[in-house]
Amino acid sequence: MAEAPSRTALVIFIVVTLIAAGALAGVAYYFSLPPKSHAVPLVQFGGNATVNYIGYFGSGGDNGRVFDTSIYSVAVNNASYPKAASFSYRGSVAAYQPLGVYVGPTTPEGGYTIGNLTFTTVVTGFWEGIIGLPGNSTHTIVIPPDLGYGPQNASCFRTMPLTYTVPIVATYSSSAFSVAYPGISPSTGVSFQAPSYGWNATILAANSSFVTVENTPYVGYVSSPAGWPVVVTSVTSTPSGAGAITLVNQLTAAQAGRVMGTNFNSTGLCSSNTFIVSAVNPLAGTYTENYNREVTGQVLIFVVTVIDIFPPNAA
Repeated sequence: MAEAPSRTALVIFIVVTLIAAGALAGVAYYFSLPPKSHAVPLVQFGGNATVNYIGYFGSGGDNGRVFDTSIYSVAVNNASYPKAASFSYRGSVAAYQPLGVYVGPTTPEGGYTIGNLTFTTVVTGFWEGIIGLPGNSTHTIVIPPDLGYGPQNASCFRTMPLTYTVPIVATYSSSAFSVAYPGISPSTGVSFQAPSYGWNATILAANSSFVTVENTPYVGYVSSPAGWPVVVTSVTSTPSGAGAITLVNQLTAAQAGRVMGTNFNSTGLCSSNTFIVSAVNPLAGTYTENYNREVTGQVLIFVVTVIDIFPPNAA
């Protein structure tokens, strides 16, 4: 009779041991399994993404300078982010927002609108460069010209003299006078400041067909008709009024590729009146106006941060 409790205890011990061994085996099996992967959303072809970016030139006269950004703090910080000649400040914090990018060559049906975001097509190298990137990540994309804004158009270049002359007395048709001197009454004896150069001018004679204007600057007068200083170096007059004003553009070879200009005579090339001074040759006495957009023909470097990702068909 005394042995019965011992047998019962032994059975209980064996059962408990088996249960514990099974539990340990289960735990060991669980930890032996490979970890479950949680899929991280990536930018996909045919989808959309919002990104912040800083665009730098990777070549040309403005190499290393910022030509565009979606970030206000970058736009207003010229010390840490020197700007290219063609950089255009947008004017307010609200104007700087992440860019909505359609990830593909052609935005379908004019682009997606998701909530209050619009997604549009960007240059090939940009959308190709963000494919496969996860959100909340920053990467650098280098874009050659053929995947960016393409090559420069050779017909959009023009070579101009550093030294040139303007007549002291010039006669215009009535219509040409109105274009050259907008808002000026074509009446004999009227004096005004010439809009392009800012020097004093007087109407010597005027009728319904023609207007004759006399320019009266002085030697040493400085003006900036195109966007950089020009200096009057001589004023040569003749009794017949056929004199000339000599002006010298104050440009140096070191400024090539870093100066934007405006064709104040509205005689630009390639449907534009703005240009980059792409070359200055003091020995030849010339400079070159390049009416191509500054981004054409250049290597572009974008530092992009992916904000949100919208997979294909998420519109």
